Amino acid sequence: MAATASPGAGGMDAKARTSPKSVKFLFGGLAGMGATVFVQPLDLVKNRMQLSGEGAKTREYKTSFHALTSILRAEGLRGIYTGLSAGLLRQATYTTTRLGIYTVLFERLTGADGTPPGFLLKAVIGMTAGATGAFVGTPAEVALIRMTADGRLPADQRRGYKNVFNALIRIVREEGVLTLWRGCIPTMARAVVVNAAQLASYSQSKQFLLDSGYFSDNILCHFCASMISGLVTTAASMPVDIVKTRIQNMRMIDGKPEYKNGLNQRHPGGGSSGRITFSTAFALSQAGRAAS
Repeated sequence: MAATASPGAGGMDAKARTSPKSVKFLFGGLAGMGATVFVQPLDLVKNRMQLSGEGAKTREYKTSFHALTSILRAEGLRGIYTGLSAGLLRQATYTTTRLGIYTVLFERLTGADGTPPGFLLKAVIGMTAGATGAFVGTPAEVALIRMTADGRLPADQRRGYKNVFNALIRIVREEGVLTLWRGCIPTMARAVVVNAAQLASYSQSKQFLLDSGYFSDNILCHFCASMISGLVTTAASMPVDIVKTRIQNMRMIDGKPEYKNGLNQRHPGGGSSGRITFSTAFALSQAGRAAS
């Protein structure tokens, strides 16, 4: 009896050592929030550069380094961490949702014999999870864009949000609850592009490095493949990211939205808001954050 009970007890111990899914999602979200503390200054620089030259104005920043030094000089060290609370909430909502959806779909589509989904199916799972997470995280994204953009405006035009919760409450009160999901389509589109580009470019980069004969399948190879994948992903997603940023930061002018839509970003008066070209997007990638 004791001998037969022992394997069962061992099985129970093994199950007990496995963390619940909710704990895994929690740690995933916390990891994203921890990373935000370090990349928030880069995120702020990226957003400022994407808005630079908006409304047919002269571009404010020449390079990401020029943007960073200008912000530090004008707003101080605290200035480059403006919007940190919104960045943390974005990670808490977007990252947790994305990891949760991805894990659930991955497990359900894994074969009965333990065979994982193929490359294309994993890409679809990643894009679905990314788009769903982006939708859930859009309110925090809107607050983040507006809070990081505030410092570039004249004092009398600043929104002056105190923190992310103050921003969300004021947006609902002053502009309506649907404004929280302004720009959700380009936000979701960016998430789809990011996840697709990440998977494809990482696999291809790793294979290229291994085939070169200079790398073996070790941590250095994974690191270099990740760096290449990050560059490709940033370049691929940046045009959509610029559209998203400008839509989420726009104001109403004489009762009309500053931009008609994401494809034809023009002011109501007919003035161009500035072309969104690949070369501009690639230059802005210097200040791009790590792919979400």
